[in-house]
Amino acid sequence: MEDVISHWVRDAVRRVRAIDMHTHLFPPAFASLWRSGADHVLTYHYLIAEAIRAGHRSPASFYAMPLPDQAAWVYAQLFEQASPLSEAAMGVVAIARAFGVDLRRDGLMGLREALCDQPSDRYAARVFELAGVDQVVMTNDPLDPAERAYWLEGAPVDARFLPALRLDPFLGDWRTLGERLAEAGISLSPRADASDLAAIRRFLEDWIERMRPLYLAFSAPPEWAYPSEDTSGRVLEACILPACAAHGLPLALMIGVRRQVNTALRDAGDASGRANLQAVERLAASHPDLKILVTVLSREDQHELTVLARKFANVVPFGCWWFVNTESLTREISAMRLELLGPTFVLQHSDARVLEHLVYKWASARELAAHVLVHKYTKIARTGWRVTRGEIEREVGRLFRDNFLRLVGRA
Repeated sequence: MEDVISHWVRDAVRRVRAIDMHTHLFPPAFASLWRSGADHVLTYHYLIAEAIRAGHRSPASFYAMPLPDQAAWVYAQLFEQASPLSEAAMGVVAIARAFGVDLRRDGLMGLREALCDQPSDRYAARVFELAGVDQVVMTNDPLDPAERAYWLEGAPVDARFLPALRLDPFLGDWRTLGERLAEAGISLSPRADASDLAAIRRFLEDWIERMRPLYLAFSAPPEWAYPSEDTSGRVLEACILPACAAHGLPLALMIGVRRQVNTALRDAGDASGRANLQAVERLAASHPDLKILVTVLSREDQHELTVLARKFANVVPFGCWWFVNTESLTREISAMRLELLGPTFVLQHSDARVLEHLVYKWASARELAAHVLVHKYTKIARTGWRVTRGEIEREVGRLFRDNFLRLVGRA
């Protein structure tokens, strides 16, 4: 029976079509924001940090090179002068294999020839098929001038790319928020008074109407607190939470990032820290009708978050983010969540910044799910539970897509 269970699980995991609930991807119509191709794959910030460490090069001299030279240098450090043993480097090998490229034989030029670096509906469809993904959720910032222009001009949004409204600028420095809103035609005073908060609320309402996001989201530093009397806390209380309530939108929290601990590394210079999860507890307790999706960056916070989700049904852990999206930690975290929550969380998201990331990140997610679920179903079968193929397919569907779709009202 154990061999049969293993076959059922692996077949269900192989066939399920995932919904990727958090990425940084954009549709082909958002051409200047589109990222694909070998050079972008190789200059992912994970790989940049690893290559600079391995190659003993200054970040300034690395970033002074044009993109193709950066990619070639990263490739030399991580694939010609070392074995690609890290999670991110293995991801490049997996992408190459999916596109029929043998890096030992074909090298960087073969990878460049196989991957497309131009916006393309057909290429997007091919990548989605290789990854077994039906739809991805974007990260949409209405205060980014380039992205805002696409929305305002009515650029078509491919149905495979679903919107999510990112709120990070609204919960940061008040002066910086004022400067960015001024670029969008909204004036704030230095006082952060009631009229300012009303203007922010109107701005959010306008963009919710325009984007139709599946959820509102923000990433936060480890010390993020709720409630808070500072300007970010007032914006959250007066603008964001009422908008969630008015539109029935979940709030997605990504907590624990320490920005730019090494500024020279730019996007590769962020680190992690222990989150203040009592803030999530207070938010969940004071807003029981608010659905709160949460992922945390530190390994040490994972158990506390999972226990918290047991106490508040409106808290739903999602995926393994950034520094914990590695083989050893995703297995540990996902198994723990199953043990404490059953199949009531979102198994994974890719956080993809380059289109081809979908291929390797979802291959890794499927391998993880198969490993954990074979073990769990084999274990309950040994206790006397009669496992069926149908229930395996049901739970795989919940973990890869249905739990998220229900949370955002799309099931």
